[in-house]
Amino acid sequence: MPVEFISAVHTDSGASGPAASSRTGFDPGYLRRYARALDDGGFDHTLVTYHSASPDALQVAQFVATHTERVRPILAHRPGVVFPTHAARALATLDRISDGRLSLHIISGGSDEEQHREGDYLGKSERYERSDEYIQILRKVWQAEGPVSHEGKYFRFEGYHCDVKPVNGLIPVSVGGSSQDAYRVGGQQGDIFGLWGEPLKETAEQIAAVNTVADAAGRPRPRIWVSFRPIIAPTDELAWEKAHRTLGVLKDAAKNTESLRHYRTTGRPANVGSQRLLDIAERGEVHDRCLWTAPAVATNAAGASTALVGSPETVARALLDYVDIGCELLSIRGYDPLNDAIDYARHILPLVRQELAHRAATAQAA
Repeated sequence: MPVEFISAVHTDSGASGPAASSRTGFDPGYLRRYARALDDGGFDHTLVTYHSASPDALQVAQFVATHTERVRPILAHRPGVVFPTHAARALATLDRISDGRLSLHIISGGSDEEQHREGDYLGKSERYERSDEYIQILRKVWQAEGPVSHEGKYFRFEGYHCDVKPVNGLIPVSVGGSSQDAYRVGGQQGDIFGLWGEPLKETAEQIAAVNTVADAAGRPRPRIWVSFRPIIAPTDELAWEKAHRTLGVLKDAAKNTESLRHYRTTGRPANVGSQRLLDIAERGEVHDRCLWTAPAVATNAAGASTALVGSPETVARALLDYVDIGCELLSIRGYDPLNDAIDYARHILPLVRQELAHRAATAQAA
């Protein structure tokens, strides 16, 4: 399958990631401009993120779908919040609204503190077990010709039938994480597996771990999704100057406890992915071609936070390095979200696609 690009929509101009300086909630005009910029710019997918304090992700995904023609929403979804039968119906309906463009990203939950905010008191391993069962139920409902019953560890129901089905029979399911539990569920159930931007060596090791599980389960290996926050400028030198200015903004925003009070968790992050980013940062600030870990430190690795820094040519080559180790989905979103998305569409996407087309033509000629 072709290499594809993912972005992430934001619902207002202040919602610029884990170190946002302000959050005003939901601005329909801003979201509409953002979604259309991604559509016009040639992004293939856009993540609709989930947090207990954020606007409802399913409604945001519907808004994106109805105001775009091509870009595919990837809806982040927590199994502990909505019962799977209702989720199957709602997701199938949204897939119909989007004309089959929907993908689903399962969030098992890396922070007990954040899970408790919505009444979820399962431990982390149990949350991944629940996600596994949840995905199986969704697919069972979507594929069933008649009523479905289920009795499992976390869910039980009898005689459920759903009239609405996804456009293509099933909705692609993404799983993410860096723990053994995540590898297990992702390898056994995921069509896509999401990773945060780590050095090439560590990323290749994680891909191998997921593939080992998929091979043992006798199912296709998930497509790999890797996430970065590129910082670009006309030259490498100017990009690094911009990067350090950006870092100053992130550090100042991190001190603004009032604006981030609902988004913070205390102490060292509980999830393995964030711990890995911080551990990698301790080993060095710059890795491989241009992977920069300082933003992860500034934000306490609250989400995908490592950057690729350089000219468009440098960043494009860095992204191709990840393609070469098996990443098919490249998630790039910036710390200045809308402006960065426009810049990526102009300067990054064409370079990567041009090189991939050249490789394909060369291979075909050979």
